[in-house]
Amino acid sequence: MTPRRPPKSVSAADLLSTLGRLTARARAGAELQLARVELAEALQREMLPGSLPALPGLRSAARYAPARHGLDIGGDWYDGFRLSGGGLAFSIGDVQGHDVEAAAFMGQVRVGVRAVSTVVVDPGEVLSRANDVLLSMDCELFATCTLLRFDPESRVLESARAGHVPSVWATVDGRYGISDDEGGLPLGVEPGARYAVTRRRLDQAGSIVLLTDGVVEGPSFPIDVGLDRVARVVREAAGADPDEIAAEIMKVADSTGHADDAAVLVLSHDAAGPP
Repeated sequence: MTPRRPPKSVSAADLLSTLGRLTARARAGAELQLARVELAEALQREMLPGSLPALPGLRSAARYAPARHGLDIGGDWYDGFRLSGGGLAFSIGDVQGHDVEAAAFMGQVRVGVRAVSTVVVDPGEVLSRANDVLLSMDCELFATCTLLRFDPESRVLESARAGHVPSVWATVDGRYGISDDEGGLPLGVEPGARYAVTRRRLDQAGSIVLLTDGVVEGPSFPIDVGLDRVARVVREAAGADPDEIAAEIMKVADSTGHADDAAVLVLSHDAAGPP
């Protein structure tokens, strides 16, 4: 029978040396992760618009909140810009993934939708072409998106949706709802995807809210409950200052315990004149 060897003694100096190496390794990993988060946050800030357009009878405002834990930054965006014909376009979306790559892809999607919108009128066609552009980039990420186009002459608002959260609307006469209109697949999923367009004349003063799922959905908070809460907020404040409405809606996001980033875009409009 082979006798057992006595256990090798470990000195305090050896323990301290090992602990020092592990601590240094953990610190290096934490610093690398912090650098990635700070880079994603910087990308997010630079790629979101500094201001949003407005026209007589139409005001807009937006709010953005980063992820609670600092690791899920970079997926959400909103945008608003003037069109050559005198109209306005607004978009909001959410990129799959939440890191530096998602933040960079978010910028590409936002710019792609804006660029196509300058040469294509129909919002559904804009999303279709943007989808083909993203697929041509051979990227594994995809994005949901809602695109609105407002014509100040006709007071008609056109919208198209690519797998995105429904918008919420309310008018000062007490009507309100969740616009779960027909949409299509997220951008970057399938070649040749088509997107239906919904047209609505803004004949009554009110507000329209576009948002991302981080506003209305949390770990134990169903999205339909969040949408109902947003609808109540918009109903009570329809037609009010859009920045005030956006601030109230972000309080809904705070109540869901969301871990994702969150974005909201509010349009408040006056009543249209006779057609």
